[in-house]
Amino acid sequence: MGFIYHLATLLLFCFIHLSFSELVQEQPLVLKYHNGPLLKGKITVNLIWYGKFTPIQRSIIVDFINSLNSGKATLPSTSSWWKITEKYKGGGPSALVVGKQILLENYPLGKTLKNPHLPALASRFNGVNTIGIILTAKDVAVEGFCMRCGTHGSTRLGRGPVRGTYIWVGNSEAQCPGQCSWPFHQPIYGPQTPPLVAPNGDVGVDGMIINLATLLGNTVTNPFNNGYFQGPANAPLEAVSACTGMFGSGSYPGYPGNLLVDKSTGASYNANGINGRKYLLPAMWDPQTSSCKTLV
Repeated sequence: MGFIYHLATLLLFCFIHLSFSELVQEQPLVLKYHNGPLLKGKITVNLIWYGKFTPIQRSIIVDFINSLNSGKATLPSTSSWWKITEKYKGGGPSALVVGKQILLENYPLGKTLKNPHLPALASRFNGVNTIGIILTAKDVAVEGFCMRCGTHGSTRLGRGPVRGTYIWVGNSEAQCPGQCSWPFHQPIYGPQTPPLVAPNGDVGVDGMIINLATLLGNTVTNPFNNGYFQGPANAPLEAVSACTGMFGSGSYPGYPGNLLVDKSTGASYNANGINGRKYLLPAMWDPQTSSCKTLV
């Protein structure tokens, strides 16, 4: 009788364990394809630097963009992260090429920008298969900043149906680093774990890299609001924003995951770039596995 009891207890524990495992098993994440065009092929990226950036800060960002299509960096590399975008139906290989750059260090529209200012600034370099990227300095306030760390959209080219795309990303160092530069700054909410060391030694700009990477992935896979996304079109979860806060394996809310650490600086990263650069890039949704894929 005792044997039967212990056997029944063992079977019960096995059943409970199995049921619990099934409950916590990660459910597939599905981003619906809305049959619109994606960006692919050669894509010219034009940069608008609004406010004062140092030459080093500009080189960190330009090196990141150039790293997306470079095969020179060791794995895990920035380019291997970007190749995930090739898996999206309707897309394909895309080569980002830095085009024109303009420095607006005299704040021609002031130090407080409204939402209509963003497409207006981007329209200076608008064109087919182009992305105009507006980068605002740490002393520039943008409408909605801190509620969002950046945005992307599209504008019409003339009066025809053809549209160009744009991205805005701000330097949050002096405004809301806990929201837009995490995990290089302590978060506003949640567990107050020590911040990680930024791989390029600049909390604001390394945070910009995370947000720029997010918006580049979102733009290429959902340039005109009819590509890949989940939820309402005016507030979508997109290729990278669907994986917010995930940087390495084992990540969970408040913990970025298992990352690589530079032995000489103690900086955390997960991607190698050109010119010896190291970056921390967010997970991207992989349509082949319906899950967020990290580099490490």
